[in-house]
Amino acid sequence: MGTEVTHPIRIAAYMRLSKSEEKAQEESNSISMQRILIRKYIAAHFGACQIIEYEDDGFSGTNFNRPGVQKLLEDARNEKIDCVVVKDFSRFGRDYLQVGSYLEQIFPFLNIRFISINDYFDSASVQGRSFDLDVNFKNLLYDLYSKDLSKKVKTSLRARKDSGQYVSANAPFGYEKAPSDRHMLIICEDEAAVVREIFTLALQGETSSQTAKKLNQRKVPTPVEFKIRKGKTSRKPKGDRFYWSSSTVCSILRNPVYVGDVEYGKTEKEQVGGCNILKARTEWKVIKNHHAPIIAREDFEKVQKNRGKSIQKGTRGNRHPFIGRAVCGCCKHNLQIKEGCNAYFTCHNRYVTGLEGCVSKVNAKFLEQAVWLRLEKYLKEQNLAAEVSRCYKNDLNGKREQVLRKMKQAKREYGKLKQEHYERYQLYSFGQQPEFTSLRAKMEEKQEIIGALQEQVIQIEEQIDKLQSGGFSFAKNALLAMELMERYIDTIVVHNEKEIEIKWKALQSASKRT
Repeated sequence: MGTEVTHPIRIAAYMRLSKSEEKAQEESNSISMQRILIRKYIAAHFGACQIIEYEDDGFSGTNFNRPGVQKLLEDARNEKIDCVVVKDFSRFGRDYLQVGSYLEQIFPFLNIRFISINDYFDSASVQGRSFDLDVNFKNLLYDLYSKDLSKKVKTSLRARKDSGQYVSANAPFGYEKAPSDRHMLIICEDEAAVVREIFTLALQGETSSQTAKKLNQRKVPTPVEFKIRKGKTSRKPKGDRFYWSSSTVCSILRNPVYVGDVEYGKTEKEQVGGCNILKARTEWKVIKNHHAPIIAREDFEKVQKNRGKSIQKGTRGNRHPFIGRAVCGCCKHNLQIKEGCNAYFTCHNRYVTGLEGCVSKVNAKFLEQAVWLRLEKYLKEQNLAAEVSRCYKNDLNGKREQVLRKMKQAKREYGKLKQEHYERYQLYSFGQQPEFTSLRAKMEEKQEIIGALQEQVIQIEEQIDKLQSGGFSFAKNALLAMELMERYIDTIVVHNEKEIEIKWKALQSASKRT
């Protein structure tokens, strides 16, 4: 070594075992065997010393993104170790460029000795002369072996997946691997009962947070608790117990495995040891009806359709019309909306300042109905209802004429397509054209457009009839209600569901309570 060590030498014993080697049950490469070999070597070649162990169990050696080796390198930079001992170069890493960089540059710079037992390599014996060609060649072979092994493993896994085998290490919650075939999933009834309950609550309109809260209140075991009870893991909770979270509920609700489908091929690596990159959904591979379903497909699709959506009338794009207009009656800060099947408004300051008077939870649909009805009442009180009805009727008549013009144009285009279709057929039937190109698909598409326009006309005429008969309610027409809100409402002050103030633009000094 370049400098004298005045304290007992600190030796880092590093051990690594990859997942592929673990599955192959290579006993010679097991963590325990590496530990025995390294400690035996240290006992025979060193006197007084301090041994610090670092290990990565189940990590590939194709890169250095491993917790054990990262901790070793951090301690090396902080001058906490004097020597590194490994079974062979491949345990430290299989990328020959990175391994070579550490052996030739980084460790010598940090004044750290490196020993590879099975490769008969000790950096203390090669200092001051060129690096052994044999070492470089071995590292290159390890790198090529790793890349070749990675390709073979990938090909084997892909073939198994394509043939319908389930190759993931763990079965998803609600399932277990069949005793007679570990590549097949069967329903685990005690876990499946929880999955069915989660989907039932979602179909009833419960959000993932509400579902998690109900499960926690009833102390329903979490997925990890089911594993602990069955002896599949030995984890301990960070607090007093394990809790259901909204993210866990969401992951169950969006997983197609519960309708019997398996998705794979979602990611790919640009190179061996590189990061996984998510592929486009269209490139994912799906095996439908791979195993017995826990949830009916129509129920699953209905949940996917409703999840994460606000079913409020009167939304414009993804922004609720009350955002920026509804404020907390206590702190006067803008209310936030929590999206979901049962969306609600809340004051974030309640959780920041601890003010008990801040809005805790006001149902969004209830708030909308209260505001729309109050707006309708306000228009009548201010003698604005007749004017609004007249303007809205004129607007509806204008839209009706616009739709009729579009429908007339569509019918004209349909007539041209029909005529051209007939002429093409005549030319073909008389032998004047070698083939007949049908326009029936375009004609059907144009008929669908005409039908949709006719439906729009019917809806507009129904609204006009309601206006004339006096049976029209602004509260039931979300689009009009939003336009009127922007014209007449300045602020919606919310204390709770029983106390809501509306400050009107036309009467800034007046406040009406519902």
